[in-house]
Amino acid sequence: MTKLQFVALSVLISISAMSQPASFEPRGIGGGGSLFFPTINPYNDDEFYVSCDMSAMFHSSDFGKSYDQVDFRKLQTAALSTYEFTNNPNIAYCNYNDGNGYFPTKTTDGGKSWNVLTAYGVNEYDDVYRLKANPHNANQLLVGSYNHIFFSGDGGASFKLIKQADDNGAGLILGGVFWDGSNIYIGTNDGIIVSNDGGNSFSVMSATGFPPGHVLWSFAGAKKEDSLRFVCITASKNDVYNGVMPWDNYEFAKAVCVMDNASGTWLPKSSGIDFSTDFIMYGAMAHNDINTIYLGGTDNLTGGPLVMKSEDGGTSWKKIFNTRGNQNIITGWEGDDGDKKWWWSESCFGLTVAPFNSSKVMFGNFSNIQLTSDGGNTWRQAYVDPADENPAGQPTPKHKAYHSIGLEPTTCWQIFWQTDSVMMGCYSDIGGIRSTDGGESWGFQYTGFAVNSVYRMVKDEAGTIFAACSDVHDMYQSTRLSDALLDAHDNDGKIVYSTDNGQSWATLHQFNHPVFWLAVDPNNTNTMYASVIHTGSAALPSEGGIYKTENLNAMGETSWTRLPEPPRTEGHPACIEVLEDGRVLCTYSGRRDDQGAFTPSSGVFLYDPASNTWSDRSSTDMYYWTKDIIIDPNDATQNTWYVCVFSGWGGAPNDLGGLYKTTDRGLNWTKLTGSNFHRVTSLTFNPMRPNEAYLTTETQGLWMSQTMGQDIPDWNLVDSYPFRQPERVFFNPYNEKELWVTSFGNGIKVGSVETTSTSVAWIPDVKNFNIIPNPAESMITIRYENSDIREGITLRIVNAAGILCKNITVTTVETKADVSELTPGVYFCELTQGNKVLARGEFIRK
Repeated sequence: MTKLQFVALSVLISISAMSQPASFEPRGIGGGGSLFFPTINPYNDDEFYVSCDMSAMFHSSDFGKSYDQVDFRKLQTAALSTYEFTNNPNIAYCNYNDGNGYFPTKTTDGGKSWNVLTAYGVNEYDDVYRLKANPHNANQLLVGSYNHIFFSGDGGASFKLIKQADDNGAGLILGGVFWDGSNIYIGTNDGIIVSNDGGNSFSVMSATGFPPGHVLWSFAGAKKEDSLRFVCITASKNDVYNGVMPWDNYEFAKAVCVMDNASGTWLPKSSGIDFSTDFIMYGAMAHNDINTIYLGGTDNLTGGPLVMKSEDGGTSWKKIFNTRGNQNIITGWEGDDGDKKWWWSESCFGLTVAPFNSSKVMFGNFSNIQLTSDGGNTWRQAYVDPADENPAGQPTPKHKAYHSIGLEPTTCWQIFWQTDSVMMGCYSDIGGIRSTDGGESWGFQYTGFAVNSVYRMVKDEAGTIFAACSDVHDMYQSTRLSDALLDAHDNDGKIVYSTDNGQSWATLHQFNHPVFWLAVDPNNTNTMYASVIHTGSAALPSEGGIYKTENLNAMGETSWTRLPEPPRTEGHPACIEVLEDGRVLCTYSGRRDDQGAFTPSSGVFLYDPASNTWSDRSSTDMYYWTKDIIIDPNDATQNTWYVCVFSGWGGAPNDLGGLYKTTDRGLNWTKLTGSNFHRVTSLTFNPMRPNEAYLTTETQGLWMSQTMGQDIPDWNLVDSYPFRQPERVFFNPYNEKELWVTSFGNGIKVGSVETTSTSVAWIPDVKNFNIIPNPAESMITIRYENSDIREGITLRIVNAAGILCKNITVTTVETKADVSELTPGVYFCELTQGNKVLARGEFIRK
């Protein structure tokens, strides 16, 4: 008698016909990642856009109470990108980033499509650093590269050079622009560039008043009737270059100056500003208010964002973003005494005033959006549901749950279900977040650890949760492959555990190196393996590799042994899978040496605990940058594996990316994706449709196949998923319709996979589900144990494509079925009640 492995679904999933999710909804805690240089619509100051350095452009039409995002196929952005409104609602401009460079781009249909302005020579003049459009004239825009500024008066059909940098080392900084009819004033570190004839000609204004050695850094202007006023922030000429970022603010600013009526004379306006602690970076004004000026940066006294305001044209200044005690700030999860303190945001990543309403001001930062509608008297968070926010003037509560409003700008690696309602999210930057209502709301609802990144969670037979942690974020992405970053001492490099559903945590073992993956041995739940990252050197030998403990039940007293190093490897282990026969399957990911070259140290490796040796099961295409490995859930022998590979650069690593398959445990490999994908991260099978799987890519979005049984599957883009870099896909084991997608930079999204049936009650205790004999030629017997047989139980036999072949009413715990008429192949027996699958097993019709 052969007892077949089965899925006893106390969580029950329908296998009714499924299609792509029609839409995805955001989930998460809101915020948590950097947001840059928001812009407000001059003609509707409830609307704004804000960019993220992880490629998403977020959009709000209700001044930060909810967000949507621009689909990655239309527009991708980065830290220097701004959405530039014009007086034509169909026309806007943006600094587009495709992951390799910045290009000027334009929409003429209200954002439905975007096109690169090819008249700008990126190859000749380098990436775009700043792009500014005239809000009063949709045909006029400025493009700044590192050393040049260009003007277009025909909507980007052509560009002309208006100035090259005086110092190519420092570059030419487009610090701001004020458009005044036929007059255009551009603030740069080489002075104010002026046109008085609508852009036909430009010259540098002769100006005086700056302290010696100062140059202009940030510039804004306003006009009221016939009065014109400019404001600027100066910095030391030796500190200024085109590429200074918002966090480069330590004692950067040196003075604030004002010029009236383009007179050429700058007047000092720094009274009340202490430049040794008030690290201002950006000045901003409404276009029609010459008296109200805002400054933004970091308050070194509090460690949080700084906003200062003048209502008299710069004569006097006061601080208006009062973080101590959250005095005038309605907070989310960040705030004085909150889960994260104000140092988490730290600074203003740009400062924006509504062009025609000086009472509306906003800024991005390292984590979220903050804004005001009353000139800074009261500020409001704009990253969690307003129903969840906390009143001003009171401490921000700890361990509170929040609902997402769509502003999800950081990385989630894994969704982990402890129960149908208790979930954990493994994130970079914000560590772990927890939900107790099935993922509707999330918070830092736990105690015992606080780390930058949680990469992986698993649980043992007793329900104890284990988490792999590190202080290093973005592991094995293109910026996290070198020893300088990954070999440094890592205080957060550890495994933590929880015995109470994630509510409290303690340290299991401290490695002081990043821990990336965990796997519990299914044959012995006292045995666990961990991926620990460290390459080492001649002076400091490697401490990285696959570690093993055999006394997991000792919890904080566990002992760990480092396994021998697999051949070719250099201390960058990634995924681990423990096979049912006790062997350990793992991948090693990419490594770049001190010269930046990829080393042939990556791949797939199989460990035999009996001999304590590794075998290299890699294709040569996997030698440089391998990612996830997936065991085919439909192969009971576990001989079929899928491996995801990134293309590298520099020669041999080029053009290797894609999905690979083996059916003989890595002795032979077939590439399943041709040249369709540059970099593939992961693959997830639909647990109820053996031929359906979801594939994640670095920049090409989320894909799916419903033909995984073919030699070369067909792949289709999941059109409703809007972000370029999904990381992994997880099916909710407690809800048959939910498809959860994590991402590198866009948090979590949930899609609904519709089915054709409805839910009914189910049997709670199906045990020992057996199919006898297996393989079979004619009759099979299906047996199971259950103490509470109810009506409406059916045995379904379906083929590998999910097509129903037989349907038998079940009245006892033993049922016979004639399978002689079935075509030889793989089939599945499913014990069902209504649309619920109670147990499932595979058999072979020989």
